[in-house]
Formats: sequence, structure tokens, C-alpha cells
Amino acid sequence: MNHESSLVNQLTDRLIAGELRPGARLSEAALAKEFDVSRNTLREAFRVLGEQGLVNHIPHRGVSVASPNTSDVIDIYRVRRHIECSVLENAPKNHPGAEEMRRAVEAAHTAAAADDWLRVGTLNMSFHNAVVSLSDSSRLMRSFGNVLAELRLAFLKVEVLDFLHAPFVERNQEVLDAYLNESPRGAAAKLGAYLGDSERQVLGAYARAGQD
Repeated sequence: MNHESSLVNQLTDRLIAGELRPGARLSEAALAKEFDVSRNTLREAFRVLGEQGLVNHIPHRGVSVASPNTSDVIDIYRVRRHIECSVLENAPKNHPGAEEMRRAVEAAHTAAAADDWLRVGTLNMSFHNAVVSLSDSSRLMRSFGNVLAELRLAFLKVEVLDFLHAPFVERNQEVLDAYLNESPRGAAAKLGAYLGDSERQVLGAYARAGQD
């Protein structure tokens, strides 16, 4: 993996973890120093992230973290339904990725009990990433990582983290239980309903916050 690809992956991971906030300006000098890369390498990473919709290049003002709008949210969930539900429905029983799903759910219960909603959000990303890992496709995983980063930015934009994440800790558990104890098809049906509810909650939060 070259320096640019590694840097893109590291910055994407930070977005998924909620460490970079929507609209935040990214300091070229500070990041080049932190990651010990040249400014040219960093600019190429910014170019790739810009193509992925994760950062914005503003003339004479530099680079800032993207801030998803309502149309972006709708499209993010459209992609999620196509990818996640299809992967889960066609997943083999007893795939090793189920263990990662289980760990994410258990850790999310612990974090929710401690009111650590930022961590609950990160563990939610881990759960859905593990769902897509059932595909055994590295290409699909790379593409879905970009979707998760955009999703995290959408969550952070409205700031109501407990409202958004609290109901879905249990629903992640329900999807996992259905996959392990019923059938992949049944789990996919639960996940499809879950994603529809999640989309409506995020869009409702956008509307209440006066976001476009």
C-alpha cells in the first residue's frame, strides 16, 4: 500500500470514529507533520477524499470536512439498503464475521449503559462493517467504508447522539440473533426495516435542526 492510500484509510477511519467533525477545516501543515508525510502526499489524499465526498475543497480557504445534506442522507441509506441487506440475505450461516458483530453489540450495550454515545456510534459503525464483511469482498468493504464515513458525518451534524443511537443497540442485537438463530433472509428483513426507521430518524433530526 502506498503512502497516499494509507493516509486516505487513516483519515477515513478518523471520520468513521467521529474524530473529525462536519465542516471542520483541515490544516495541511498540522496533518502533514502529524502523519510525517509531504504536503504533496497529503494533497493527493485530500483529492481522493474529495472524490469520495468526504472533504470539500474551497478556493482560497483550503480543505474542510464534508457536511452531508438531506439529499446525501437519502442516498447514503439507499446504498446501505442495497449493500447491507443483500450481503446479509446471501450470507452463509456461521460466518466468522458474526463474531465481530457480536463483539460490537456487547461493547455497545456497555457503552450505552455508561452514556458514552460517541462510542456507541463508533460501535454501531463496527457492527455494520462486520455485516458487510460477510460478503468476503475486500472491494465491497472498501466502498462501504466510505459510506460509513459519510454516515458518521450525518450523525454528527445533528448532534443528538443518544436519540439516534439508543434504539439501535437493541436492534443490532435483534439482527444478530436472527442471523444466528433463524436465517440470513430473516435477518435481512429485520435489517431492512431497521434501516428505514433509522433513515426517518436522521431526516427528522435534520428537519428539527433546520438542516438542508
